[in-house]
Amino acid sequence: MPKEFPEAEVFETKKVELKSPVIFAGFVGAGLVGPVAINHIIQKLEMEEIGVMRSKYLPPSTVFMRGRLRHPFRFYANKKGTICAIICEITLRMEGLYSLVSSILDWAAEKGSKEIVILDGVAGVEHDNKAYCAAEEDLVRTMADKDISMIPQGFITGIPGGILNECLVREIQGITLLAKANKIAPDSAAASTLIEALNRFYDMNIDTKDLQEEKDRIHSEFSELSQKYVEHREETSGMYM
Repeated sequence: MPKEFPEAEVFETKKVELKSPVIFAGFVGAGLVGPVAINHIIQKLEMEEIGVMRSKYLPPSTVFMRGRLRHPFRFYANKKGTICAIICEITLRMEGLYSLVSSILDWAAEKGSKEIVILDGVAGVEHDNKAYCAAEEDLVRTMADKDISMIPQGFITGIPGGILNECLVREIQGITLLAKANKIAPDSAAASTLIEALNRFYDMNIDTKDLQEEKDRIHSEFSELSQKYVEHREETSGMYM
């Protein structure tokens, strides 16, 4: 282990064989839709942690969940090596985001991945039970057939925007799936809507009933992180449309 923190690197804690996996990613945003959805996917697919992000640009913070210490920026894979998940449970500064983005996409390229899907929320008054997408033109048309609506216009900031920008100049397809979400509290309904959209588009079968039935637990576990997002959302990340 090097003594100094790197600019950014994916430090693998477990060596697994990955087979050109599709990567689902969730970062702190409105309603914490990304982290809530990715955390649920990890649990339902029984994914195992395979790595963490090490970077001098990450804030010196760690995460406790139900008394268990865990790294706030983690990488997972399913047993078949066909699906990976990235979850970040801390707010990120703008400084160093390009290093983080490059590290994520370099790692994805090394593993042969051709597709990264970012799950995120759009700050709003209430959820409308609809999933929206932004992607390259041919994929948008395909998603429309699965009842996933195109976003007519808008912009994405922070690390999700950085990843999607970089995908445009690399041999990896960048997609974002979005749902309107509560701007001040964890929104399990919006997370559920995005997972159901993934089920339709990727022929998956991830049960979302727990997300609907355990709103209070999810709100409790993610409330502090949601408050930090509210405090820093103007300088970190967001989706607007």
